[in-house]
Amino acid sequence: MSKPNDDMRKPNYDKFPYVAVPGGECVEGWDAIAGALRDAAGAGVLVVDCYSGVFEAAVRDELASRLEPAMVVNARDAMKPPAEIDRLVEPFLGGDDPVFGYLSGLTLPQFFDDAKLASLRQRVAQAQGLVLVVGCGAAMIHDGDVLCYADMPRWEAQQRQRRDEISNLGVENRTLKASLQYKRSFFVDWRVCDRWKQPLLERMDFALDTTRPAEPRLAAGETIRRGLAHAVTRPFRVVPFFDPGPWGGQWMKEVCDLDCSAANYAWCFDCVPEENSMLLGLGDATSPTCFELPAINLVFRHPRELLGERVHARFGTEFPIRFDFLDTIQGGHLSYQVHPLTEYIQNTFGMHYTQDESYYMLDADDEACVYLGLKEGVDGDEMIAALRRAQAGVEPFDADRYGARWPAKQHDHFLIPAGTVHCSGRGSMVLEISATPYIFTFKLWDWGRVGLDGLPRPINIEHGRHNIVWERTESWVKRELINRVETVAEGDGWCEQRTGLHEREFIETRRHWFTNAVEHETAGTVNVLNLVQGKEAVVESPAGAFEPFVVHYAETFIVPASVGRYTIRPHGPGEGTQCATIKAYVR
Repeated sequence: MSKPNDDMRKPNYDKFPYVAVPGGECVEGWDAIAGALRDAAGAGVLVVDCYSGVFEAAVRDELASRLEPAMVVNARDAMKPPAEIDRLVEPFLGGDDPVFGYLSGLTLPQFFDDAKLASLRQRVAQAQGLVLVVGCGAAMIHDGDVLCYADMPRWEAQQRQRRDEISNLGVENRTLKASLQYKRSFFVDWRVCDRWKQPLLERMDFALDTTRPAEPRLAAGETIRRGLAHAVTRPFRVVPFFDPGPWGGQWMKEVCDLDCSAANYAWCFDCVPEENSMLLGLGDATSPTCFELPAINLVFRHPRELLGERVHARFGTEFPIRFDFLDTIQGGHLSYQVHPLTEYIQNTFGMHYTQDESYYMLDADDEACVYLGLKEGVDGDEMIAALRRAQAGVEPFDADRYGARWPAKQHDHFLIPAGTVHCSGRGSMVLEISATPYIFTFKLWDWGRVGLDGLPRPINIEHGRHNIVWERTESWVKRELINRVETVAEGDGWCEQRTGLHEREFIETRRHWFTNAVEHETAGTVNVLNLVQGKEAVVESPAGAFEPFVVHYAETFIVPASVGRYTIRPHGPGEGTQCATIKAYVR
């Protein structure tokens, strides 16, 4: 491993950041949860609507055994037959494509049978005593005298898919390959459930957290809404998650204090609100109880305060900036790949913007490299033919014959507009700064490897060949994409540099080096930052609008557009040293 960051590698990375909510409270355990719901519902109708991925049967049984309702209704009983649901979603699944489909515009009522709904509604209306209605779409059967919403972060749902614990919406397919369950969830289920839950977040009486099944928690809906409103007034972090991969490395184990017995960690997703969860710290301020919910709920509830008016007008309730880690130190090359051009992703997959990105080198070994662009004079037909031969197992693809390979060192910044062939080589710790639609990666060559499941990973040569911009050769890449660093401002103990991104990309990045406090201004747009050098820094409000917010080396944090002015300075063990942040925002 490289040496410059040896001190910073001593772990102080916070894997469970939370937003403290003044005056917030919640109850823990099924006995306390049932008691709170019984007190609220009395002899009325208690509706527990659920996001896809929640263990609905467990929620139903835990509550029913304690509440002893006069009637229990499963929302699933009002759905259309699984075969009919399969036909409904099939147009969005891309046929036999193992990875890609088309973003669905379906809504949850389309999964339900009108006659079955009418019958269940009548039964509930005629019941005497407490009625418990549970499941995804439960609020279609009855508005609820008391409405509780059980949410589920996508990352935990993915873990449940990998363990064969859950099925897709409206069907029983828990033994289906996890990657196919994920594809169906990404293109259909999560779109459908997000549309359904947004108005429920506004009117829910309670929120139920069953992310950790053995530690269920219940909070008042107003407490959760107040906590989300509080979060957009200050800097915050989402909960990072880590995943192994066939090319994964060893750097994050040390810096992020991860399980050393794991084979590797390839990815860390530490700012993808669609996938990450966030924690609201409720109760005792010195030892709060953390209530977990999808971070995307913050985007849904407060898009203007979080994103800013201009970004919201352009992207709606989507968070357009992604930060994540790619660790290949003592690992292998990433797949040789390309991302779709804007018109291709719109026409083929229904996504309205594409994955432009960049690699910021958080750390690097002496032999680290990045493949970016093509050699001069490459024949496109010849290269595609070589990729096809490699995929067929005839001969390995010679990436160095066709692709431009560049040495990489700590703090280099490589810009990667869509259509540029690229991959991070072994020996690199990459902070990937990109637009959010990250699933749309076309792998062209995977170095003859298999995935962690022992099977070849899907290769997307046909998609890729339609998107490679063949004119992006070495001379263009060197001029346009590598270390486009420009000093734009300096002051007492600080320097601000523009490092990208490319003019074809909508994200701007600024690096600040500082030994003293440096001023920032959101200028009405969300800022995403990472402390790329320095043990610790503190983010403060000149007006005292929020409590000082401490960040540690390699942590990504979000500053909502509504914050306006803020400062960052070295703090604690970072004092007396030079620190640096990289900041991204929408131009």
